Amino acid sequence: MNFDIELVGKIGSMALIDKKSNILDYTLIARLSSELKPGYIWVTSGAAETGRLDYIKRNGKELEGSYEEVKTDYAAQGQSILMSTYRQYVDSKYSLRQVLVEHQHFNDEIKREHLKSLLLRAKEQNAIPIINYNDAVSTEESRRFEIQSLKHNSGKVVECVDNDETASQIACLVKAKTLLILTSADGIYRDATDASTLIDEISGKDVYEVLDNITACEEYCNGASRKGANGAKAKLEYIKDAVKIGTEVIIASAKYSIKEILSGSAKATRIGVK
Repeated sequence: MNFDIELVGKIGSMALIDKKSNILDYTLIARLSSELKPGYIWVTSGAAETGRLDYIKRNGKELEGSYEEVKTDYAAQGQSILMSTYRQYVDSKYSLRQVLVEHQHFNDEIKREHLKSLLLRAKEQNAIPIINYNDAVSTEESRRFEIQSLKHNSGKVVECVDNDETASQIACLVKAKTLLILTSADGIYRDATDASTLIDEISGKDVYEVLDNITACEEYCNGASRKGANGAKAKLEYIKDAVKIGTEVIIASAKYSIKEILSGSAKATRIGVK
């Protein structure tokens, strides 16, 4: 099977934060950034949380207001910090390109093709796209209204309510060989409180069997790491579209290097046809 992009990777907000110091984990970002190269597309969460921590650092308190307004303000403040941090640690011989997406870019054929062309050109132009959902200009109310309208007119709709979904849809768009989702856990567990129950592999003889086994594993997943996150169950649901096109999906901890994970030497949950 031929693939156009080697890797689409995604890192979650909580995996980016040094919980002891309550700041960005610069050591982790430096390590991961040093491995990024053309042919990789990186989806990063963390803008709102980074902006929140930066605001507290500068003002000594949290923002007050509605959840939507506060999230918007934090995301706008955090985006520049995230990008400057990635730029600091990605190999200087590579260009870095920020791409902010919304659900409309996946549900409109013209916008999908425009986005796809941008991402595929980056590989040929020695550049690495860094993607995030554009929280700073998208409110929950307007998104819900637009999604309802799209569902009425066209049926299945990409919502991008979570960057796990965004990453999976990017993998489908560019036909990625591997979709790597980095979290604060080693993968999917039968019991989230017992590390020995890590599910090493979700596979099957064909795509249909893999999808059935993914659905079965969803029953083990409950809860989420933070407000606004959808948890492991949602991750498994979102990655089904990528599995359908033959992409191997790996869910692993950000404590491991990309090289360790791809080589199979790190703990992870690996999903695909065997």
